[in-house]
Amino acid sequence: MQIALVNTNRIKPPIAPVGLEYVAEVLDASGHQVQVLDLCWEGEWDSAIDDFLSGTNFDLIGVTLRNTDDCAYTSRQSFLGEFADMVGAVRPHTDALIALGGVGFSVMPEQVMELCEADVGLWGDGDFGLLQLADRIERRQDWHDLPNLIWRDHDGWHRNPPSTESPADLPPISRRWVDNQRYFREGGQAGVETKRGCSGRCIYCADPVAKGTKIRIRPPKAVADELERLLEQGIDHIHTCDSEFNLPQGHAIAVCKEMIRRNLGDKLRWYAYCAPVPFSPELAKLMHRAGCVGINFGVDNGDERMLGRLRRGFMPNHIVNATRLCKEAGMVVMLDLLLGSPGETQESVIATIDLMRQVAPHRVGVALGVRIYPGTELAHLVTHEALKEGLVGGSDVSEPLFFLEPVIANMAFELLDRLIGDDERFFFFDPSRPDRNYNYNANERLIDAILEGHRGAYWDILRKYNPDCA
Repeated sequence: MQIALVNTNRIKPPIAPVGLEYVAEVLDASGHQVQVLDLCWEGEWDSAIDDFLSGTNFDLIGVTLRNTDDCAYTSRQSFLGEFADMVGAVRPHTDALIALGGVGFSVMPEQVMELCEADVGLWGDGDFGLLQLADRIERRQDWHDLPNLIWRDHDGWHRNPPSTESPADLPPISRRWVDNQRYFREGGQAGVETKRGCSGRCIYCADPVAKGTKIRIRPPKAVADELERLLEQGIDHIHTCDSEFNLPQGHAIAVCKEMIRRNLGDKLRWYAYCAPVPFSPELAKLMHRAGCVGINFGVDNGDERMLGRLRRGFMPNHIVNATRLCKEAGMVVMLDLLLGSPGETQESVIATIDLMRQVAPHRVGVALGVRIYPGTELAHLVTHEALKEGLVGGSDVSEPLFFLEPVIANMAFELLDRLIGDDERFFFFDPSRPDRNYNYNANERLIDAILEGHRGAYWDILRKYNPDCA
């Protein structure tokens, strides 16, 4: 069967579509003919769609959405309008079934489907789901019962239960389906999955909604094989795409040991998202030996009461311990804060910034205002009348909806500016201070740094980049 896969993500710096490559690999390994249209590099995406679809009669077209928006309270830039336009531009060229997928799509699939001229959607894992759909179409069999499928009839939208397929069943990943070398030159890093899903209970997080609540691991050997394929292409800076690399910790240890066994730590520099718990001295040392140079802990808050309200599963002392272990092992540390959720007070903000100064990570990211995604506990909470005052945006599906605690809303930016002062360790989404902006979407400072040869996690590039000394 002839299958087209379309990458719609045009964010700069560019981020390679890892999930799309996994989908292409699964389809190809099963004998389907796959072509990829990567709109990231196209000056005029509408012309590129016209040219691409005019040459082949495809039987199935998959279109991926990585991000619904930039997740920033201060900018609230949505990508859904352009995505819907792209799907609309595909429709006149083909009678093939158009299927939507991707992490961004899976966060709010029914809402995205309402915007687009697509036939079906696949929420959660798209690789085996799209393969099953292709096989059914090829055999002219009904496909409406397939797992992960979003489809519509006269009764409305139907969301089928998720599949039980494991990423351990993926074929060998070649990383040949997009121009990863160009992504590395202009994007500064490549991504790799070691697992899927998140078992966390954070009230605001869309990862369990999009990726599932059960963690499904890849064999360490398969991860190391994929890293070697990237190294063969000259790509030596990696960022894990897992929700949390160290959940479960035993799997993270096994991945590191396999990398060490192959001496990959001497060739690669990599970064990871991790949880402060569990994070042992053994894991810290092994990660560093395996080539890890930096860890981003999404800690959200430093106030014990707020951490409990957010269902984070750790306390301030765990933040202190994890940061200390990283620094002792020789890795740089970024702590990401998410302030302004329900119950935030001036006192909790002050306690959080005080803890950051005590812990002294290499960088602290400060985001104010919490993105509300459908299906999360926070989305349910803010339906109550008492919290509606804190809602910002969301007049329609293409406008991101945020919450900022009304108790601090009028003082928050001024308070944080006073608490942070000129401390260069803090990145802060303050619209009046663009030099502190660490929103990666269209960040000219970051783009310049990568073009000048900086590589790695974007927060670490911004940490090290000083254009006045270039």
